[in-house]
Amino acid sequence: MIESTYSVAIPGAINEKALAHLIRADGQEDLCFATWHPSNGVERRTALIHSLILPREGERRVHGNASFMPRYFERAVLEAATAGAGLAFFHSHPGPGWQDMSHDDVVAENGHAAAAQGATSLPLIGLTAGNDGSWSGRFWNKLGPSRYERRWCFSVRSVGSQLGITFADHLMPPPAPSARLRRTISAWGSERQANLARYRIGIVGAGSVGNIVAEALARTGSNRISLIDFDTVEEVNLDRLLHAYRRDAARARSKVETLARALRKSATSDRFIADAIEYSIAEEIGFRAALDCDVLFSCVDRPWARSILNFIAYSHLIPVIDGGILVKANVKRGLVSADWRAHIAGPTRRCLECNEQYDPGLVAAERGGFFDDPRYIEGLPDDHPFKRNENVFAFSMSVASFEVLQLLTMILAPFGVADVGAQRYHFVPGLMDQPSFENCKPRCPYSEELVAMGDHSGYTVTGKHAAAEKCRAERAERKRSLPWRARVFDWAQD
Repeated sequence: MIESTYSVAIPGAINEKALAHLIRADGQEDLCFATWHPSNGVERRTALIHSLILPREGERRVHGNASFMPRYFERAVLEAATAGAGLAFFHSHPGPGWQDMSHDDVVAENGHAAAAQGATSLPLIGLTAGNDGSWSGRFWNKLGPSRYERRWCFSVRSVGSQLGITFADHLMPPPAPSARLRRTISAWGSERQANLARYRIGIVGAGSVGNIVAEALARTGSNRISLIDFDTVEEVNLDRLLHAYRRDAARARSKVETLARALRKSATSDRFIADAIEYSIAEEIGFRAALDCDVLFSCVDRPWARSILNFIAYSHLIPVIDGGILVKANVKRGLVSADWRAHIAGPTRRCLECNEQYDPGLVAAERGGFFDDPRYIEGLPDDHPFKRNENVFAFSMSVASFEVLQLLTMILAPFGVADVGAQRYHFVPGLMDQPSFENCKPRCPYSEELVAMGDHSGYTVTGKHAAAEKCRAERAERKRSLPWRARVFDWAQD
C-alpha cells in the first residue's frame, strides 16, 4: 500500500480574503476557520479549502497572539458539519516563509482535533500564514481514542490567475543549482527554479503535443512528470511522435512507456521521476493519478477526456493547460487552414466547456461507446472533427510551445502578469488573434458550485473505457508473441 502524502489547495479568491484578514497592519497574529473537502489521488491526499468562516464581534481576542472563544469554534464546527465538509483552522505568524508551530499552536490544534473529527468525520486541518503570504499546512489524523497525529503537508497551493505553491523544504528539499541548468536559472533565478522543479506535472495524452511538452519540461529541470495515456505506438504515429521509433511500434510499446524511457535520458534534474500510467483519464486509476499533480496538460483530442480535465480544474483545484489543432485540407487546394490555440482552465478563468473545446453531447456519445463503433463514425459528416486526422510535427511543436509558455507565465508571473488569456494562432495567413479574457457563461457549474468540492462534488466522471481496455489487451498479446530475445532485451532496458 502506498503511504499518502498530504497537501492543501486554496482558491485564489479565498486565499486573498484569508490573507487580508490574517496579515494585520499592526503586526499582531490573527485567526479564523474554514471548511474543506477532500481530494484523494493515488499517492496524495489534499484538503480543498471551500469557504471561510470569519470571526464575529467578540468571538476571538487579538493580544499579540490570538485566541478564540468556545462559541466561535462551536459555530464553525456546526457550519462545517451542516455543509458535509471538514473544518480547517487558520492563523498567522509575523515572519515570512514556511512556518513551524509553537508549543501553544500544537496544544490548540491537537486539543480541538477530536471535536472536529467527531462532528465532521474528517481530520482537522491546520494552516499557518507567514506575513509574506506563504503557508504551511498539516492534517491531524486520528490514531486511536483521543490520540491524534500531526502530518505535515508537502505543499500548500493557491490557485487563481497565478499558481503559487509553498513547499515544506524538510519534506521536499529544493534541488541544488546544477551546471546543466545554468542558462535556465539565469532567466528567472535559482529560487524560482527551485520551486518550478518541485511542481508535479501531469501530461494527459502522450501524443504529438504531449511528447514535446514533456521533453521541454524535463530539460527545464522538472523533478517529476506523470504521463497518462493508454495508447500504443503505431507506424502511423512516427511522423509526429518525438522519441518514438520503428522498434517501439514493432514491439508494441505503449506511448507512455516509450516517452518515459526517453525523458529519463533528457532530464536535467538529478531526482527526475517519470511515471508511465497506461490508463485513460476516464478510468478511475488514471483519474486518481491525475489528482496527485499540481498542474495538468490536456493533450487529448476526445470530448470525454477534456470534460474530465475541465472537472478536475475546478472541483479539485488543479489548473489544466489545454490546447488544440485544427487542420483543414482538400485534394485540389492542399492545405486550406491550420489553427491552434492554448489556454488555461481553473478558478477565475473561462472553463473548457464555455470555451467550446468540447461538446457535452459528444461526451455522452463517447461514454456510450459510439465513437468506437465504426458504423457510428461512418455516419458522421465528412467534416466532423472525428473524421479529421490531418496534422504535422511542426504544428504540434508550436502548440506545445504555446502550452509550456502558458505554464511559465502562470507560475513566474513576470512583472505581475500571470494570465495572458486564451491565445489563438492562424498558420494561414500567419496571424495571431488578440488574447481572450472572457469569463464563463452565466450559471456555469464549473466556475460556481463545483469549485473546491473535490470528492464531495456528487459527480462520477469516470467509467468503463472499452477502448482503453481493448488497447491494453491487444498490446499485451502482441508483446507475448515477440521472440524471446526481444522480450529479454526490453526487460533489461527497464
